[in-house]
Amino acid sequence: MRSLHVLTRKEDLDPRQIADKIVIVLDVLFATSTIVTALEHGAREVIPAVDEAAARAQALQYPAGSAVLAGEQHANRIAGFAPYAPLALADSGLEGKHLLYTTTNGTVALRQAENARHVYVAALLNAEAVAARVRDHHGDDSVLILCAGSIGMLNLEDFYAAGALIERLLSTAPSGCLVSDAAIAAQGLYRHYGVEGAQSCLLRSRVGKMMMERGLIHEVRFAAELDRYARVPALCEGRIR
Repeated sequence: MRSLHVLTRKEDLDPRQIADKIVIVLDVLFATSTIVTALEHGAREVIPAVDEAAARAQALQYPAGSAVLAGEQHANRIAGFAPYAPLALADSGLEGKHLLYTTTNGTVALRQAENARHVYVAALLNAEAVAARVRDHHGDDSVLILCAGSIGMLNLEDFYAAGALIERLLSTAPSGCLVSDAAIAAQGLYRHYGVEGAQSCLLRSRVGKMMMERGLIHEVRFAAELDRYARVPALCEGRIR
């Protein structure tokens, strides 16, 4: 890697400056955790949409019964859509289906990053697998980890996950790699909580508390599992596979 940097919120991304970069997108609670899990549970692909209208329009391209609409706006499940959290959506019957998925932050961040050289979907669930892919295939490229954030602010859970990725990416990084201060800070947060503290970190976060209030503590605990999956979803031409 030539450089490793972290953006703490999607609003800080300049799409004009990422054409030569590898971008890893994080939205742990829950967009990227849900996308990884949906593919593990048989979804043919995930099409991230910026909002409900875009998701509904894209769904019209598929034969009846072949697509699933899922998502939320401001943490509220969209009427008529399947659930937005990973475990609940996985139980909705995804085998062989096209998943049209929209969220307030994560799918927006993915769309903002789509002009990068390569875009990977990461969560705690597949942190090691994503890091290994980048180490093995993009050793000479600059890497940007994009935390989706929410309401224009940093999310603790995304920053912790960024640190988990950085810890793994730097395990074999060349000595000349330029690591930004934001990347160093994220790695410090990850080391503070450690692997065993992932659940504690997520439950302490603002979004984690909000999800607990909504009865989704089991979803938060699931999203806190490190390295459960070996899948590395990539966004290409508007589709995640």
